[in-house]
Amino acid sequence: MFDFQVLGADGKARVGRLSTPHGAVETPLFMPCGTCGTVKGVSPDQLRAAGMQMVLANAYHLMLRPGADVVAALGGLHAMMAWDGPLLTDSGGYQVFSLASRRQVTDEGVVFRSHVDGARVPLTPESSVAIQAHLGADVMMQLDECPPADASADEVARAVRRSADWARRARDAWRQAGADERQALFGIQQGGTDPALRAESAQRLVELDLPGYAVGGVSVGESREAMATVLAGIDAQLPRDRPRYLMGVGEPRDLLAGVAAGVDLFDCVLPTRNGRNAQAFTLAGRVKLRNAACARDPRPIDADCDCYTCRHFSRAALRHYVQAGEMLAATLVTIHNLRFFARLTAAIRQAIAEGCFARRSAEWIERMYPP
Repeated sequence: MFDFQVLGADGKARVGRLSTPHGAVETPLFMPCGTCGTVKGVSPDQLRAAGMQMVLANAYHLMLRPGADVVAALGGLHAMMAWDGPLLTDSGGYQVFSLASRRQVTDEGVVFRSHVDGARVPLTPESSVAIQAHLGADVMMQLDECPPADASADEVARAVRRSADWARRARDAWRQAGADERQALFGIQQGGTDPALRAESAQRLVELDLPGYAVGGVSVGESREAMATVLAGIDAQLPRDRPRYLMGVGEPRDLLAGVAAGVDLFDCVLPTRNGRNAQAFTLAGRVKLRNAACARDPRPIDADCDCYTCRHFSRAALRHYVQAGEMLAATLVTIHNLRFFARLTAAIRQAIAEGCFARRSAEWIERMYPP
């Protein structure tokens, strides 16, 4: 039910196929974030039309509201979301970073103070697996400790060892519950920007023989150069026959850097968040629709784009909807942004297959980020 095949490579970059109980997807792949069980502003039909293959949701947020038991009673997350494609759920580990003022971390797990009602909410590696099993995601993530970019060396080392221990506990709970027959569990590498700690984290995870591995802690405030240092090591550290997932990274040049390093899966809020903020992605750079230059512009966001928005709406119309506060504005720009990421990853896969990824990547970056 779960399988990953590398179908071709160009240097470290590779194209592959990830098979799940809800279908197969082609990699490299970008996943939009449906944190609370919906990708903001768009319907499942619109996600499909945009070319999205797989969606991410968040176990922590769904645990709080409506509750994993409610989701299970509704037929699972796929049924609740009306999404029949593959789903991945984050474990709540990112909230260890993002909600640092509302949690306490020990070797046993994490206790959060709920942002919904202030209640104390415990989360352990075992309970995170149980929650994600109830949600019914095709891929579940281990609970990990994600330290911030400015954490001390001792704090990062402690997070590496704690996360590795939690990965083992999550693996054991996953197997004991029988979830390994229908859901894949991914481990998460930590280590900040320290090559030795990154290597230690990867080694301890690989010993667990998990279906896939993620690179965590690289979208928490570090520099692009620091991210490059982390990415440089992963091809040697993580198995080449398992999918690799770079968590929380979606800026196009960072996505290209990840692919060049051997990454297969990505997720980020950028397409939807920027859509709500009237910023559209194109290979010629971002279009800021609030700018006065768009007020009478009859062109679509991108004349080369085949999305619904670009086939029907001008920049001038979109700017008017933004200025008027129309809900449709965010939906239309989000549709375009999702289609941009689907088209970009499809072009990446084609470039790898043709053996020209490095050249095409350099061309794309030069166009999107001119000096």
